[in-house]
Amino acid sequence: MWNRVPPHVRTLSRVAHGHESHSVPLASTLLGQGTDKALVILHGLFGSKRNWKGLSKALHRALDRPIYALDLRNHGASPHVRPHTYQAMAEDVHGFIREKGLTNISLLGHSMGAKTAMTLALNLVEAGEGDNLSNLVVVDMPPARVDIPAKMREYVIAMESLEAMPPGMIRNLIDADRFLAPFESDASVREFLLTNLQLPSHARAANPKRDRAKFILPLDILGPAIRNLEEFPYDYSAPERPIWSGPTLVIGGLQSEYHVYDYREAFERFFPKYQLETLDTGHWVQAERPTEFLKLVVDFLKRT
Repeated sequence: MWNRVPPHVRTLSRVAHGHESHSVPLASTLLGQGTDKALVILHGLFGSKRNWKGLSKALHRALDRPIYALDLRNHGASPHVRPHTYQAMAEDVHGFIREKGLTNISLLGHSMGAKTAMTLALNLVEAGEGDNLSNLVVVDMPPARVDIPAKMREYVIAMESLEAMPPGMIRNLIDADRFLAPFESDASVREFLLTNLQLPSHARAANPKRDRAKFILPLDILGPAIRNLEEFPYDYSAPERPIWSGPTLVIGGLQSEYHVYDYREAFERFFPKYQLETLDTGHWVQAERPTEFLKLVVDFLKRT
């Protein structure tokens, strides 16, 4: 079921450290029904809820509980708005949970979505709402500052360059894939990026660039925001740090650039009941080993 929320709707709420932030309503898909024990899935940078369509169905079949896949701000069908920070995204997700009246929730996040999920878990502790979170699944991202590979910025440049091509140069996905090939040799990554592309015939009538291919991502927001995404809002060495003591599953890719297994101290300081599992994958763990990934998540959620 599709849930599109008018982008002009805004709610004002409070985030960690006493700052106020305008949360935005998030687009979502829902499998199942009910508000208790829902699993909320958060995608990574340049992703969307549609990337999780197959795994969402498999999780729903295996767990028989409501499965929400969200579009985070500046992705998919959700509003385009600054700032693009983990606190802002966490507050958006918190607003979604409150709006839907979800209880005993489980959060699953990959990459940017993983840091958003961890930020929200710690925010809930600070707000006295930590008990509403039952489980946390973190996929290939630690609760600490990490360098984002330069290729992520190169993807933004590549997408901006594609948008700037003269009318008629990018007519179909074959043209678009050929254009991106010099920037990224991995066809699966190019396919992932192109899930965000609107071909000219699909552009909205009001769009002045309707005769050109256009990405649905606000590249002018996401490009500069990559530096923000390297950070994490909390410091695991701080004596007064929040601690979420619920069951936490961390899944890392052994070939990934992020090396989550090197951040055991950070996980221990924030999430003392964490367990670490690794799969022989790169960063896109769930896409490279979907069967093994699904088993880890299902077994964890059934057990805890």
